[in-house]
Amino acid sequence: MKIAMVGLGRMGANMSRRLMRGGHSVIAYDRDARAVSALSTEGAAGAGSLADVVSKLEAPRVVWVMVPAGPATDAVFTELKGLLSPGDIAIDGGNSHFKDDIRRAAMLAEKGIRFVDVGTSGGVWGLERGYCLMIGADDEAFRIVEPVLRTLAPGPSGIAPSEGRTEGASTAEQGYLHCGSVGAGHFVKMIHNGIEYGLMQAYAEGFDIMAGAAAATPGLGYRYDINLADVAEVWRRGSVVTSWLLDLTAAALAKNASLSEFSGVVEDSGEGRWTVETAVEQAVPAEVLTASLYARFRSRKDHTFAEKILSAMRRGFGGHVEPGSGAKAADQKKPAAKE
Repeated sequence: MKIAMVGLGRMGANMSRRLMRGGHSVIAYDRDARAVSALSTEGAAGAGSLADVVSKLEAPRVVWVMVPAGPATDAVFTELKGLLSPGDIAIDGGNSHFKDDIRRAAMLAEKGIRFVDVGTSGGVWGLERGYCLMIGADDEAFRIVEPVLRTLAPGPSGIAPSEGRTEGASTAEQGYLHCGSVGAGHFVKMIHNGIEYGLMQAYAEGFDIMAGAAAATPGLGYRYDINLADVAEVWRRGSVVTSWLLDLTAAALAKNASLSEFSGVVEDSGEGRWTVETAVEQAVPAEVLTASLYARFRSRKDHTFAEKILSAMRRGFGGHVEPGSGAKAADQKKPAAKE
């Protein structure tokens, strides 16, 4: 089928390539004309504006938007509302908040334009591996865009259905799933990313503890110089913690065991925060996911004021002195109290 891709960053461009490899016709548009030109050399039909995009499509038009979440996405869908016709379909495949999907769908529905949200996982590897897709839409809109979803998805990938499942029971086995009405796709993707934060933090903390064993103080009774790259590699084989995230960790450690090219400052893309906010709304305890989000906040500072408060309290009640401060305990006549 013919589809337009608006936003040709790493994800949008590679999704366009996978679609073209699958026999679809792609109308490519990006504010950066160089990105459009590059994809045009690979078979896409370039467009110079959103109006040009719409003019190159036939009804029912399908426009897939892959731009940063927030104002940029709002601007694109607002402009598309004035360009598309009743029955056309606008897809948000970026990382938007599911509540924004509901709002944008209502805005487009005023003109009879249908809205589909697609939570997209796969990153820069998606071109070859395929993209795990979580979709929110009405049944008819889903049916219309399903050929595109099927091409973008990874397919079975050699993975048999889980024990107890009836083969072919749903499209989940093909790597894409109609999760529910508008917003459901991004809702499920939001939780996916929240879980991702927790998994990543667990790996990070585990490897940090193993790295610390090399500098353990004599009083602990042990000191181990553990080859972290080898540990990551052996865990990839038969271990219950095997995962793609572990694969990526193993590859990074194999290249540079000290990871010296990284500063340790970890950003968050939004979904982790939204997951925690949603947990609060539902009064669902989410200790691990919340802690993993806060760990990312903590990574951006050397020492916080909160930690100074902790040090002040510890000195106040027990005479504890910060390591390396050169200060003396509050009362040298008394040993520091235990916490």
